[in-house]
Amino acid sequence: MTKVKICGLTRLEDIEAVNVAQPDYIGFVFAASKRQVDLVTARTLKQALNPGIKVVGVFVNHPVAEIIALAEQGIIDLIQLHGDEDETTVRHLQAQTGLPVIRAFRISSPADIKDTAADYRLFDTYDPSQYGGSGAAFNWELLNGFTGDFFLAGGLNSGNIEAAIHQVNPYCVDISSGVETDGLKDRDKIIEIVAKIREMANV
Repeated sequence: MTKVKICGLTRLEDIEAVNVAQPDYIGFVFAASKRQVDLVTARTLKQALNPGIKVVGVFVNHPVAEIIALAEQGIIDLIQLHGDEDETTVRHLQAQTGLPVIRAFRISSPADIKDTAADYRLFDTYDPSQYGGSGAAFNWELLNGFTGDFFLAGGLNSGNIEAAIHQVNPYCVDISSGVETDGLKDRDKIIEIVAKIREMANV
């Protein structure tokens, strides 16, 4: 069954929504972004979160010591590297934290799919102006023939989620702007899309 990650939560209202919807993962963005949260906010949100939902910390070229500190405080359960981090950083974080690492790759051609020591790869839309969060989907045919567990991101919403899952069979779908209204997470959209994905598994 395809797992679900709702990324970019910033408010207690967002936590209340996912506690109802029950995705497998949520994401706290620590990188510079309109969805960025700081340590204090992340800790508060984590405390209100259903403990069965795992927290992914999203980082872009972040100081490694700060990532390790967040892991040691139990605020994050997985580490997502969405910048230019190298394989040495991946291995160092795995060794120092014991947490799974997700390494993001922005895809414009099959050549962008690279080997990594990370526990998971995440495939996102290539946008030269930013590291992620474009809200646009990429050509999923570029993933044809890829085997292995991966997270699929980039412009996913209730209108295209079924096609994405059927076409590329990701381990997990990563949704952010697709469950927002006017730039904020929308409770109804979160509940709707998680329910839709769960129902697909039962068909």
